[in-house]
Amino acid sequence: MNWLRRKDWSPYLAGALAGLVLVASVWVSGHYFGASTTYVRAAGYVEKAFDPEGVASNDYYAKTKIKVDWQMMFLVGIALGALLSSRMSGDFQVVMVPPMWKDRFGAGGIKRFVIAFAGGILAMFGARLAGG
Repeated sequence: MNWLRRKDWSPYLAGALAGLVLVASVWVSGHYFGASTTYVRAAGYVEKAFDPEGVASNDYYAKTKIKVDWQMMFLVGIALGALLSSRMSGDFQVVMVPPMWKDRFGAGGIKRFVIAFAGGILAMFGARLAGG
């Protein structure tokens, strides 16, 4: 199991394993795995905590149904798998501003947060626009 502790994997091996997971996902559940709809559902959970009536009256959430399903568990598994992988390889560290960012744009954490947040919104918008 030493190969699990490597800091880098072959992109061909990782791609092949991801492909096998996709095939297994379709075979077991009949669905392709995806994340963008589940992020919207997770946002619905957060929104529901602050404004339950607003979520109940939102047409999108009425159609999509805010629920914990296999896709939500898939996202939790991605996060836990990434954490486990980084711990096993010895790469885990909490860094507010990575060295590459600091060299190019300075040490400002707020600027990095704003740009990362905007990039996340743009990526999610594109994913939802493309249908998932």
